[in-house]
Amino acid sequence: MADPKNDEFLDDIEAAEAEAYADEAEEIDTEAAEIDALRAERDEFKDRFMRALADAENARKRADKDRREAQQYGGSRLARDLLPVYDNLHRALGVAREENAADALIEGIELTLRELTNTFSKHGMSTISPQVGDKFDPQQHEAMFEAPVPGTKAGEIIQVSAEGFYLYDRLLRPAQVGVSSMPAS
Repeated sequence: MADPKNDEFLDDIEAAEAEAYADEAEEIDTEAAEIDALRAERDEFKDRFMRALADAENARKRADKDRREAQQYGGSRLARDLLPVYDNLHRALGVAREENAADALIEGIELTLRELTNTFSKHGMSTISPQVGDKFDPQQHEAMFEAPVPGTKAGEIIQVSAEGFYLYDRLLRPAQVGVSSMPAS
């Protein structure tokens, strides 16, 4: 026969064990939740760190590109301002040759023009020198006028007014040309 006191005692022990187990399980659940929360926070910080690192790298690359462009193209205003000097020397040389000026004068203008051209080349400037008969290219040429000239095709260059210039890969000034507007026959 079972002793009711003993059964009650065993029930109390089981209840106490169950309560202790429940407290322990609750404590484990709380710790697991804290660990999960810490992992989530760690992952968020890692993500933020990686984004900040990528932003810093992009900023460094952008600054490097800006520095290179400033180095290459920073003098474009000065270069653009020197182009009329080139044009005037070119014209003076043409006039001096037409007027049969003294050889010393022609040689002096040629040397000055050559030195200016060498300086342009040294700093990344190159000329666009179209020839009569070349096809008009709106990327490199500026049409100053159109005229129907017999013996030419529409879109051909019929006169070169001024050479154009590139500063590295950027158009500094287009070549100024006259273009044929001769209709197709």
